[in-house]
Amino acid sequence: MNQLFKVSAFTKDGKGGNKTGVYLYADDLNDQQMQDIASELGYSETAFVLHNKKADYKVRFFTPTKEVDLCGHATISTFHVLRSLDIIGDSIYTQETKAGILKINVILGQVYMQQLLPQYIQEVDKKNISKSFNHIKFHDTLKPYVVSTGLKEIFVPVKDKKTLDELVPNIKQMIEVSKNYDAIGMHVFALDDEVDAYGRNFAPVVGIDEESATGTSNGALACYLHKFHKKKHFYTLRQGYAMDEPSELKVYLDFKSTKISDVWVGGISKIIK
Repeated sequence: MNQLFKVSAFTKDGKGGNKTGVYLYADDLNDQQMQDIASELGYSETAFVLHNKKADYKVRFFTPTKEVDLCGHATISTFHVLRSLDIIGDSIYTQETKAGILKINVILGQVYMQQLLPQYIQEVDKKNISKSFNHIKFHDTLKPYVVSTGLKEIFVPVKDKKTLDELVPNIKQMIEVSKNYDAIGMHVFALDDEVDAYGRNFAPVVGIDEESATGTSNGALACYLHKFHKKKHFYTLRQGYAMDEPSELKVYLDFKSTKISDVWVGGISKIIK
């Protein structure tokens, strides 16, 4: 049985998405071997699936340079592979990660991943963000903020999609600013009329200059929008268009009154031939 699969998660009309590696039954690999495979594959993250007693599966995530606690698109890809091989069926599963034990819902060709409840950590001074980009134009009322649903990131609202598309990051400055806020990077977004927002994700702290579809980030973005912009249950978010890798992510928030009680992020994936 082939153990290593290449998958694209959060595709839009069968195109784009975020490519990742999925290594099934990696129990025989040590940490260095996992890191070597992730580095050689070169994708932003590679998932390693292990047997587990605490949950249905244990999944570890490696970037080309280090292990990270959680990765949304690699989680979605992992359960897409398991479903495509008929190892699992449509149902709810659990996965143990370094961020905790999370639920996965496999249903009708899509995979949804439960995220941790949002933490709204602190506002970020726009002056600090300005150092990380050329000619950035911020949104008139929304403010940059550190939010986490498993990974801390700085969410940066900009004026419009044109501003978003034309951004050129200063990676060195971004790493410095991100580390100052104990964040892995920045998720810059612009509100949109057709969908809720378009975004671009930069995580150079963990070796990812830009990523085309980021599950954890968009889950947290929906929580940001719920708190600071518009409260609703379903959000459609797009990413990767500036990289010519169009991606679409769906987020469902369950809440009573104003307090979020559940966060689910999902979409469509495909195994790359």
